[in-house]
Amino acid sequence: MRILFVGDVVGRAGRSAVAEHLPGMIRGWSLDLVVVNGENSAGGFGITEAIYQELLDAGADAVTLGNHSWDQREALVFIERAERLVRPANYPRGTPGRGAALVEAKNGRRALVVNALGRVFMTPFDDPFAALERELSACPLGEAADAIVVDFHCEASSEKQGIGYFCDGRASLVVGTHTHVPTADHQILAGGTAYMTDAGMTGDYDSIIGMQKEEPLRRFTSGIPSGRFEPAAGTATLSGVAVETDDATGLALRIAPVRVGGRLEPATPRFWLS
Repeated sequence: MRILFVGDVVGRAGRSAVAEHLPGMIRGWSLDLVVVNGENSAGGFGITEAIYQELLDAGADAVTLGNHSWDQREALVFIERAERLVRPANYPRGTPGRGAALVEAKNGRRALVVNALGRVFMTPFDDPFAALERELSACPLGEAADAIVVDFHCEASSEKQGIGYFCDGRASLVVGTHTHVPTADHQILAGGTAYMTDAGMTGDYDSIIGMQKEEPLRRFTSGIPSGRFEPAAGTATLSGVAVETDDATGLALRIAPVRVGGRLEPATPRFWLS
């Protein structure tokens, strides 16, 4: 299976990059599964139902969230009918929505998409390791699912790495989101799980993690907030990670970073180019 994970889509610039680049990637790379993190897609904070549908229309098979899941209050309502919108699995019992979704990939196979939040330097919700154990045990790779993608939304690289090794051999891909900066440690772990500490953001990199620079700089230098954070509006880079899996096992065969458009140096999966 050919999988593309798209890192945190930030504001209108990020959405424009998805609309511009993703349909061509799906056709050109014959993608089977596309997962997009959309938790910053509505003005940098949260997601709306219209934007969720926009991401699906561009080719996403599932959309994941994170610590900004409820910044747009309508998400608390529409998530119940949005079957391919996945919020963190370790939110407290009774939280609206679902922490995992078994979706049909473009090739008709079954893919489990799971989202979880870290606890280091973040709001300490329920144990993400226990939540992932529950979801992976309920839908084993190679039995109930042909591929499994875990989006771990987390601040600390060490906690992301811990989740990677915890899931090794039981997921096709474990990818970190949240820090908005792509890392260079994409690899296949010993048990066959593809891993990357952070996929980066799909947004304007002439920014401070996707936001216009002036307000963050003012707060850093003076400690005094004087306005809202606003998403940077320049040309965005679509950042993410590409993985090819073994159809028999669901484990990873190849992994490569993806960066298209905008300011960052381009990167494409050469193993899909012919």
